[in-house]
Amino acid sequence: MRFDIITVFPELFTGVLDFGILRRARQAGLVDVRIINLRDFATDKHRSVDDRPYGGGEGMVLMPGPLFEAIELCRGKEASPDSQVVLTTPQGKTWTQEMAVQFSGIAHTILICGRYEGVDQRVVDGIVDREVSIGDFILTGGEIAAMVVLDSVVRLLPGALGNTDSAVNESFSSGLLDYPQYTRPAEFRGLRVPEVLLSGDHGRIESWRKEKALERTGQHRPEMLRKPNH
Repeated sequence: MRFDIITVFPELFTGVLDFGILRRARQAGLVDVRIINLRDFATDKHRSVDDRPYGGGEGMVLMPGPLFEAIELCRGKEASPDSQVVLTTPQGKTWTQEMAVQFSGIAHTILICGRYEGVDQRVVDGIVDREVSIGDFILTGGEIAAMVVLDSVVRLLPGALGNTDSAVNESFSSGLLDYPQYTRPAEFRGLRVPEVLLSGDHGRIESWRKEKALERTGQHRPEMLRKPNH
């Protein structure tokens, strides 16, 4: 799998890519992440990639020229049918675990990190395949959203996690929030681990976990229980 991330601030990705699961996945050859500096495609001495919007208004807009050229370089001479161009933007579809699973089956994703007041609409109309948002709030730029997409997809790749069942049993993967977790000691400051988890009875433990997952989902995200699977 390959991710090309187009940004005006490539330095923001240094720490994210050099630690944890993303680092291990890259070292193992599970994913190739390339950070593309949009300013490398500017045509003036100031390396400008944004300009004022037609019609007036506050802020700046990313120009179409540098973005088209950056995307075309990432795609190569012919766009592969197993690739996609994705723009991070507040106008996009809200990112979900289901979408992460879909993305994990796509060989090549080009992520455009939105900035300022957005991108020229001709980029969206002419070359973007999907628009995604990580929530109903505004960030200073799409880099953090791109990190969220990257992390949530890469951890689903076979071999990325130490335990192959981890990604399957997490919150949202089953359509429910995760059940409560406990570790040693069995008692801490008067608070005990539920006896069922110490029983060794895997059937009872599984039933308890299912019950607690439903209970937690009902308390914190009741709208999830109204989906068809529940």
